[in-house]
Amino acid sequence: MAVAEPTIAQRRAAINNSGTSGSDRARNFPTSAQIAQAAREISVPSPRQVIAANANRPKDQASDESMVLNMGPQHPSTHGVLRLVVELSGEDVLQLAPDVGFLHTGIEKNMEAKTYQKALVMTDRTDYLGPMINNMVYSLAVEKLLDCEIPPRAQVGRVLLNELERMNSYLVWLGTHALDLAAMSVFLYCFREREMILDIKELVSGARMMTSFIRPGGLAWDFPKEFKPTVQRFLDIFPGRIDEYEALLTDNPIWKDRTVGVGRLSAVDALALGVTGANLRATGVPYDMRKMFPYSGYENYDFKLITGTEGDTYERYLVRIAEMRESVKIAQQALDNLPDGPYATSDRKIWPPPKEEITYSMESLIHHFKLWTEGFKPPKGDAYVAVESGRGELGCYIVSDGSNKPWRVHFRAPSFINLQALPHMAQGKLIADLVAMIASLDPVLGEVDR
Repeated sequence: MAVAEPTIAQRRAAINNSGTSGSDRARNFPTSAQIAQAAREISVPSPRQVIAANANRPKDQASDESMVLNMGPQHPSTHGVLRLVVELSGEDVLQLAPDVGFLHTGIEKNMEAKTYQKALVMTDRTDYLGPMINNMVYSLAVEKLLDCEIPPRAQVGRVLLNELERMNSYLVWLGTHALDLAAMSVFLYCFREREMILDIKELVSGARMMTSFIRPGGLAWDFPKEFKPTVQRFLDIFPGRIDEYEALLTDNPIWKDRTVGVGRLSAVDALALGVTGANLRATGVPYDMRKMFPYSGYENYDFKLITGTEGDTYERYLVRIAEMRESVKIAQQALDNLPDGPYATSDRKIWPPPKEEITYSMESLIHHFKLWTEGFKPPKGDAYVAVESGRGELGCYIVSDGSNKPWRVHFRAPSFINLQALPHMAQGKLIADLVAMIASLDPVLGEVDR
């Protein structure tokens, strides 16, 4: 007997009722054999393969409408400099290949030429919608090499800033996603709230985007006295603003026509492709680094692991909306429990002494001079740390040769891996839906190309 498709209301209820370990659907987790089989069956063609396939395709002169279309790299709906080589038959996508690298800046290689402290500023520029989270994963990896303990105030402050950054990233995603589908008002609403988060970042760091505020050893400096009331004002109004976004989109018939059932991705295919983040959770897989492998004290916070059921564009939207509400809960808990005390490690071989200490302590002056001229030297070894960014599992792998510069730095960039799901999702679908699929994956090309 055929199983009835869940209604929109049932899907929304399932997402909103996700528990601390995801929904009950998680019990149907794909087996490793199913994932391995899917990995063998799914292919991601290169641009040359798409062009060659079209050239070699037998042509029926009377009815053949196949062609190869270049979409991007300068196209507003590709969210950056992304080129898609799309083979079309009429309006149907036969296959496509993402062509990346137009924003390549050699960030990982450049980091090998800088000391550990100076390399931090490069991390701001990978996923430029989540600099604080990039700072976090790099700092955690360096601290793991150094075996460095971080004081509670810095740990809680990092969680708070990471959740604000996640909301910032989701707001840009939601605003541009809606704009791609001709919903102009949502874009303006989202950027209204994003300005408030950028103001908070400017308050604590002096910069609105490239903050470099979370550093190996702690935070760049302590929070100003205006920090807590400013963040509280934002947390007080933001849930109501999320309601406004939902009032404009969730039951909007045009929005549902453009997103429900579009770009569907199954759990087994998503796992085979290495997809993470909200894109994976929308398929029903309860995988969130904050729950699976807690870091910086995330295990002490009460929040739901949001999971979907169908894995289409509409559920990727619903999951991120629900996750913004969970981020507000986490940020509120962090703000309420932000302890007093030092904001950085007291190890003078990692963190410079206070300036007043330099005036009377020769040893402190030597530490200050050596840290800012030579930097610190972690022992030989390697470290890998992963965190949950706005786009999924963001990992940082660092190899130390015992010198003051990293021998190798590599990031597991979720945007790069999530993007390879696009050819599979778009195959056989309409070209008009491709814009919605790209936006729902939420790639940041700075992170893809690095």
